[in-house]
Amino acid sequence: MKIVVLDGFPANPGDLSWQPLEAMGQLSVYPRTAPQETVQRALDAEVVLTNKVVLNRHTISHLPHLRYIGVLATGYNVVDVEAARERGIIVTNVPAYSTMSVAQMVFAHLLTVTNRTEHYSIQIRQGRWSDNPDFCYWDTDLTELAGKCFGIVGMGNIGSKVAAIAHALGMQVAALTSKEAEQLPPYVTKMTKDEMLRTSDVVSLHCPLTPDTHHFINESSLRLMKPTAVLINTGRGPLIDDQAVADALSQGLLKAFCADVLTEEPPSRSNPLLSQPNAFFTPHVAWATKEARIRLQQVAIDNVAAFIAGAPVNVV
Repeated sequence: MKIVVLDGFPANPGDLSWQPLEAMGQLSVYPRTAPQETVQRALDAEVVLTNKVVLNRHTISHLPHLRYIGVLATGYNVVDVEAARERGIIVTNVPAYSTMSVAQMVFAHLLTVTNRTEHYSIQIRQGRWSDNPDFCYWDTDLTELAGKCFGIVGMGNIGSKVAAIAHALGMQVAALTSKEAEQLPPYVTKMTKDEMLRTSDVVSLHCPLTPDTHHFINESSLRLMKPTAVLINTGRGPLIDDQAVADALSQGLLKAFCADVLTEEPPSRSNPLLSQPNAFFTPHVAWATKEARIRLQQVAIDNVAAFIAGAPVNVV
């Protein structure tokens, strides 16, 4: 059996091993694959693993031996699932491997805004504290989170973990979710979109990207939010309208924006958000702790083994 990993570098830049896959068949691992290279590299493969390389209807139609697609992620929008289903090709994903890591990143971003540790670390290395006449100084707002309202959009695995952490920090927690109120923890208050946006001091996005959630945060929703609010997106870039958020920041309608994801990745240098001083970014790495990547790779390998054994799991 020929197994091809089309873009193995993000999940495994060299600190993990693909050896268990090698034991299952003839393995080829490519660090990256350009769109024009996909068919050639996967042409004879029965099993293909992809992270962000797109397998659309056209590509799938040119892979006659393909029987299985394993997505090295939770989201599987890079695969035309309907085209695969028509061919009888199994498609799997890796659910919930990064829950703790993404939740951790949410609060790393939030604490960047409320405590500005990196800002002060840079200043101190430049001598600002050494030259200070008092034992301490601050030149940014320092904010305590206890008592503030943390609004969560989407109460899946990650949203639920974020809610638990916010509660542990003494925050009130509001949620916009399809779950019934009685299904939520007692410390979470279910709200409508408008209620949640008006009430929250922090809004964190954890819903899937669908036609209904595309630009969930836009000019009209931003005008409902407090001008002192912090918006965090570790979900999918297009959940927000980049220009609308940039305008809200520049006009003082939003205190800060934090993102691990953007609409275009890597972003264009002309992205309007990049010029906003109160916008803070990480390069889509919330999922990428070593612990999460170990889980990701192990589940992906287990998925392939289950498929070969005739009992596929995590099928989408």
